[in-house]
Amino acid sequence: MPKGYAEGPAAEEAERRREELERGEQEQQREERLAVYGSTNDEPERHFIGWRDEVDPDELFASGEAWGIMVRTAVPAKPARPSGRRRKRAP
Repeated sequence: MPKGYAEGPAAEEAERRREELERGEQEQQREERLAVYGSTNDEPERHFIGWRDEVDPDELFASGEAWGIMVRTAVPAKPARPSGRRRKRAP
């Protein structure tokens, strides 16, 4: 029997999510921000430059500091725990 639309990983994820909602679990909200990507003299390959609310892409382009600028929606990664402040293990 060939696989249909309602089979496979996407269907399994949808079923899992439906069951969570039936149990009353709330979906975690992902924080989305606008990210500015572009090229610079130091790094000619397109790379993350900064967050849109912290960097003005028009100003970067006009000044010649960056080019090939694109603004996209991104989800910030959770900050890593500082290496000096690790949790102590129980003996």
